[in-house]
Amino acid sequence: MLKEYGGGVRLVVKHLPYRYRDYSRIAAEASLAARDQGKFREMHLLLLDRSPKLDRESLLRYAKELELDVPRFTKDLDTMRHQTEIERDLKLGETLGLYNTPTIFINGVKLLGDRPIEEYMTVIDRELKAAGTGGKNR
Repeated sequence: MLKEYGGGVRLVVKHLPYRYRDYSRIAAEASLAARDQGKFREMHLLLLDRSPKLDRESLLRYAKELELDVPRFTKDLDTMRHQTEIERDLKLGETLGLYNTPTIFINGVKLLGDRPIEEYMTVIDRELKAAGTGGKNR
C-alpha cells in the first residue's frame, strides 16, 4: 500500500504488547532490534507468520534467518534495550483507550481489527481527497 500511494502516506507502527500473551513484549523488542539493523518490516512479517512461536530461541533463529548481527540482536533482547520506547507506546495506547490489535488510525480515523485492504484504501483516498492531494498515484 505504501508503494501504491508513493509519498502520499506514511506508516507509523506503535507497539502494544498484550500483557496476557507470554511473548508479546519480547516480540516487540525483537522487531525494534531488527529495526535498528534496517529490517523491521522483515522481522515484523516473520513474527506475524510464525506466531505463536515467539520465544527467545525462536527469535534468535529468525534474526539469523534475516542475516542480522545476531550477537547485537541478542544483546538488545537480553538488555531490553527498547523498553522505554515500548513503555511510551503502551502509555499512548492507554491514553487512546486502545485494547485491540491491530488498531489503525488513518488521519485520525480509527479502524479496529484486521480489515480488508480495500477498507483502508477507501479511508486513505477520502482523507487524501479532503486534504486536496487527489488520492492515490495509480
